[in-house]
Amino acid sequence: MAFGLTPPLAPDAWLLAPAVVLDLALGDPVYRWHPVRLIGGTLRATEGCLRQIGADGYVGGVALCSILVIVWVGGVSLIGASLGAVHVSLGLMFHLFMLYSLLALGDLLRHVRRIERAVERGDVDAARGAVSQLVGRDTAPMDGAACRRAAVESLSENLTDGYTSPLFWYGLGGLPALVLFKVVSTMDSMVGYKTPRYLRFGWCGARLDDVMNFVPARLTWLMIALVAAVVPGCSASKALRTGLAQHGVLPGPNSGWSEAAAAGAIQRRLVGPIYLHGVMVTETWLGDPLDPPLASAGDMRRTLILMVAVGIGASLAACAILSAAA
Repeated sequence: MAFGLTPPLAPDAWLLAPAVVLDLALGDPVYRWHPVRLIGGTLRATEGCLRQIGADGYVGGVALCSILVIVWVGGVSLIGASLGAVHVSLGLMFHLFMLYSLLALGDLLRHVRRIERAVERGDVDAARGAVSQLVGRDTAPMDGAACRRAAVESLSENLTDGYTSPLFWYGLGGLPALVLFKVVSTMDSMVGYKTPRYLRFGWCGARLDDVMNFVPARLTWLMIALVAAVVPGCSASKALRTGLAQHGVLPGPNSGWSEAAAAGAIQRRLVGPIYLHGVMVTETWLGDPLDPPLASAGDMRRTLILMVAVGIGASLAACAILSAAA
């Protein structure tokens, strides 16, 4: 058992497999009491209290993290263990529900397909609207090809944070480690900004997110390259080379690994001109300079096949490792 965890909390391949199937088949359950929404609500309420007492700097950020970890990691662990003590099936059902709720590849794939369908029917305004839910850049200047690139960039970047990192931490520490990762990830997405309001207060969450994604990001780079070797039209060697050479093009220590690897794997360039508040902030391209920019429906199909295969491959690897360690 990971870290001596009891069965209702320990990583379990027989629970991970159906959770992955549910995520890919149904996507993320959308309802008011979703665990990530509740974590976000707890964060907002706690942030408000801390700022009221003047704890809005580094100390406040550390306090925010500590409170969220105690409430959520401790609370989920207590509920899981208590339900397991009543009856093992109750503990396992709670475990499966939480595991399914905290994996997020299926929803990402659905959103990208929604963007692609809008572009295919010529509804660029709908595509831009869907893209705006994924990225913070200006979408008004985007044509269909730019919408497709933004969708692929978001999918490949979030592959780590939304799927392979949760798998990694679940495999290491079961349900408590998975919840810990989601707490840190939620902190990074809500307060991890380099703005006057959050530069100090959000520092703890942002740095912890960097640490927790460090190893999974590099494993995702390798997994993309491995899967690219068997997906038609993809290149394993370019995935390896581009990920290694260009991961630093994007800000942060982790996001560039999977995005650059994806560009190399599908043999198409990503990013290109990006506007923010009407000003071009970059025109850097990611990928082999000799490859064309991602633009066509065929490029999107190849990307989606690659990403689904990476998700399934990572899940199978995690299940195999957990089964061998049991």
